[in-house]
Amino acid sequence: MLSMLGSLVSALWAGLHPRTLLLGTVAFLFFADFLKKRRPKNYPPGPRRLPFVGNLFSFHVEHLPVQIQEMVKKYGNVVRLELGDIYMVILTGLPLIKEALVHLDNNFLDRPLYPIRERVFKKNGLVMSSGLVWKDQRRFALMTLRNFGLGKKSLEERIQEEAQHLNEEMEKEGGQPFDNHFKINNAVSNIICSITFGERFEYHDSQFQELLKLLDGVMQLEPTFQCQHYPSNATSSFTEQNLVCCTLDLFLAGTETTSTTLRWGLLYMAMYPEVQEKVHAEIDSVIGRWQQPSMAFRESLPYTNAVIHEIQRMGNIIPLNVAREVTVDTNLAGYHLPKESGHALENSWPRLSCSFSSLPSCKNLPSSPQAMRH
Repeated sequence: MLSMLGSLVSALWAGLHPRTLLLGTVAFLFFADFLKKRRPKNYPPGPRRLPFVGNLFSFHVEHLPVQIQEMVKKYGNVVRLELGDIYMVILTGLPLIKEALVHLDNNFLDRPLYPIRERVFKKNGLVMSSGLVWKDQRRFALMTLRNFGLGKKSLEERIQEEAQHLNEEMEKEGGQPFDNHFKINNAVSNIICSITFGERFEYHDSQFQELLKLLDGVMQLEPTFQCQHYPSNATSSFTEQNLVCCTLDLFLAGTETTSTTLRWGLLYMAMYPEVQEKVHAEIDSVIGRWQQPSMAFRESLPYTNAVIHEIQRMGNIIPLNVAREVTVDTNLAGYHLPKESGHALENSWPRLSCSFSSLPSCKNLPSSPQAMRH
C-alpha cells in the first residue's frame, strides 16, 4: 500500500511542469496574503493596495503633504494605509482627533513598538512606553523636571545664558554663510543637559558633537521603512535602564523638535525680510539691544509673539504625531477599527482642518509653499 502511494506521488511529481508548480505557488501566496489582510466591511477606505507591500511604493516623504491632502479629499477624514504588514489609520480634523484622543482615549492609549525602538528601549522610556510603565515614568519625569526649574524663572535664566553663548558662536562666523544645524542643536541640548546633568558642553567639544550627530542620524533613520520592520508579572519600572531610556527620550524629543523649529524660524525670517524688519524693530523698541528677552516682555511684543506662532503653524514639524495603537475594538466616525489592527496617526499638515501633531523626518519645504499670514 505504501509503495503504491509512493509511486502515485512520484508519478504526480514527475508530471508537474516546473512552470505549473511555480504558478501554483504564486497563486497560493497571493491567496494567503488576501486571507491574512482581509478587513471588516466597514473598515476605513484608502488607496488600492498591492499584494505583500500594500501602499509602500505609493508615497514619498518629500511629497507626503500633497499626497495626504489628495487622500483626504478622496476618502474623507479617516484614511487607511498599509505599509507592508503595518496597518495605519490617519485621522484628520480637530473634532475627530478630539473624539479619538479625549472621549475614546483608553482605546488609543498604547504605543506600537517599532523594531528599532524595541531594540534600543525595550518598552522603557517616556515616548513609546505604554500602560503602568508610561504613567509611572511620566509622573516621575514631570515632578523631577519641575523640581529642576521647568516652568520657573530658573529655567528661563538657563535659556538666556545659552542664547548668549549661541550668539557668540554665530558671531565667530564673521557674517559669512554657515550651516547652523548643529550649533542650534548644541544650544538646545545644553539646556536639557543643564537640567538633567547640571552642566553644559562647549560648542567645540568633539565628543558632544559626535553624540549630537548620532542623535540626528537616529531621528533621520527612525521613520524609514527599514526601521519599521524586523531584519530577518508586573515589576517596578524604576530601573537604571529605564532612567537611561527616559533621559535619551528627553534628548531626542527636546533637542530635535526645538532646534528644527528654530531653524524653520531662521529660514522664514530670511524668506520674509519685511516681517524680520518689523520683529527687529519691535524688539529694539521694547527690549532694546542690551537686555536679554524674557517672558516678562511677552505681552509687550504682540507682533513678535504672533510671528512665532505663525512659524510654528507653517513649520509644523510633526504633522503626523507619534503613532498610537488600537487597544480594543473601536467604532470611530462610523468605521470599525479592530483591536491591535493597526496604528492611529493624527494628521495636521498645513491647509488641512487640524491644528496640531507631527513627523520628525519632514524638514523640507512644502512642495507648494504657503504665504506667511500678516
